Amino acid sequence: MTSTPPVQVRAAAVLVGVEALLGVVTAVLYVFFTGRGIGTRLVEASYFALIGAALAAVAVLLYRGRHGARTPAIVTQLLLIPMIYNSLSTGDLVVGFVALFFVVGTFLLLISEPSRRWVLGADEESRSE
Repeated sequence: MTSTPPVQVRAAAVLVGVEALLGVVTAVLYVFFTGRGIGTRLVEASYFALIGAALAAVAVLLYRGRHGARTPAIVTQLLLIPMIYNSLSTGDLVVGFVALFFVVGTFLLLISEPSRRWVLGADEESRSE
């Protein structure tokens, strides 16, 4: 189902798109700047590239108003929390806190009341009455 998403969903789509871009940038950095063997570097880089491509698809579909793209975006935000915890526990506080605010902000946009009403189609029903 496609309908015009609320501002919160479009803002979350842009933030998920930024996460996708960061995934692709991380893939490139893994290829060129890690001290491991070429096989390990390519496997890790392909993993981040795949995640970046999937997030880019989710961001585009979310921005276009596809209701089914909201759930993968929410799950992604929840899966990023352990990575943030790892950053914070290893002492990388700046990256950890910036990522924490970014992920929590995106998550809150995705579960906001206008977002929920949009997914359930409650806005279209109230407009048609």
